Amino acid sequence: MFILSILLSFFLHFGAAGVVSQADSVETIFAALDRGSSSDLAEYFDSSIQLNVNGQQGNYSKNQAEQVLKEFFKKNPPTSFSVVYKSENSTSLSSYVGDYQSNGGSYKVFLKVIDQKQQVRLYSLEFVSA
Repeated sequence: MFILSILLSFFLHFGAAGVVSQADSVETIFAALDRGSSSDLAEYFDSSIQLNVNGQQGNYSKNQAEQVLKEFFKKNPPTSFSVVYKSENSTSLSSYVGDYQSNGGSYKVFLKVIDQKQQVRLYSLEFVSA
């Protein structure tokens, strides 16, 4: 009985830690958008990412997407970013809509993430002028 209790405690402790790290990953993506950090965002890109930045769209490699976003953030430094909608219908797929504000204008941001082996990966990102 004692061993069962220890195993259950171990499972609950480390199982809950995995859930927290997933939530932290999505929050880290939001924080990178709020700072306008293409390098921090790129840490969460899948090997390729569907990217649309004001009509410049396509399927980009991780490095190409980072450069496109670096230029966007340089021209449109953020004043704020906030999540206005989230859809977590599946345990592995989630979608978010955010408001990105800069001195150059306002943008709706559409994000799609997938949970692959307890790692959150951003596979689609769109900035659309509001």
